[in-house]
Amino acid sequence: MPRLVIVSPCYNEEAILVYSAGELTALLERLIAAGKILPTSHVLYVNDGSRDRTWELIEELHRTNPFIDGLCLAGNVGSELAVMAGMMTARDVADAVVTIDADLQDDLAAIEEMIDRYLEGYDIVYGVKVSRVADPFLKRTTAQAFYRMQEAMGIRVIYNHTNFRLMSRRALDALACYPERNLYLRGIIPQLGYPSTTVDDVIRERVAGETKYNYRKLLLLAVDGITSFSTRPISWIIGGGLLCLLISICMAVYVLVSYIEHLSVPGWASLMLSLWFIGSIVLLSLGVIGQYIGKIYIEIKQRPRYHIAQHLQHNDQ
Repeated sequence: MPRLVIVSPCYNEEAILVYSAGELTALLERLIAAGKILPTSHVLYVNDGSRDRTWELIEELHRTNPFIDGLCLAGNVGSELAVMAGMMTARDVADAVVTIDADLQDDLAAIEEMIDRYLEGYDIVYGVKVSRVADPFLKRTTAQAFYRMQEAMGIRVIYNHTNFRLMSRRALDALACYPERNLYLRGIIPQLGYPSTTVDDVIRERVAGETKYNYRKLLLLAVDGITSFSTRPISWIIGGGLLCLLISICMAVYVLVSYIEHLSVPGWASLMLSLWFIGSIVLLSLGVIGQYIGKIYIEIKQRPRYHIAQHLQHNDQ
């Protein structure tokens, strides 16, 4: 039987944390009673620099619940790095790690199926969303469009998968060899190459609290995902430059013909449109290239990805 650790990142989740701990504890007790995991299995909540009482609640739960451990990061580092911190901490004691958001919108019943797939020999089990009716229409449609865009750019990802997954210890050991600071786990983990499979994940409504994934954060995550695993946007810039060159040639022909034919066509509008168009292409191109240069700058510094302020752990682990 494996020792399972459920890693759950938290950012300002005081409204749902007690409910979340109760649900995950009940799940662990059912799996232990069924003989599928060891009694030393537990939940590791990772506090990602919360500004509310999240960490205080984790401390209280740790004192009263033997299944709850806590990891407090020194500051807010973002969901991806918080998940990474939890997994790297848990891999020292766990045979398998499941990552799930503290809001428990993912299907808890899928965790038992993940354990079954792990016992069959799979090192990575992805939770794939088969229904997103609980997500707002705009979020659902933009997310699906983003997955298709990644595929078009040659990025190897699991369609409709977020951060709900199981990983074995050897998969975690392999993941630890990836030192990059611009972390996009959905792109890195499929590259590990270990046997993997999927389980269905039916998303449900939040019980309490509000989602911390606003559209700005989702957009930044999308930019990170694309620029961390594909140089195709730079190829598109080259194509855009060639298109602008073609348009410029056509405009030159148009101007020359107008001059020869003595056509009294006002040129101000076409001139301004051309300037705005080419200027926007140049600025957009510089922005894309700047994203790549910025990532190189961050990676070269090799700064720590996170710092751990406190680790609450029971003595039997």
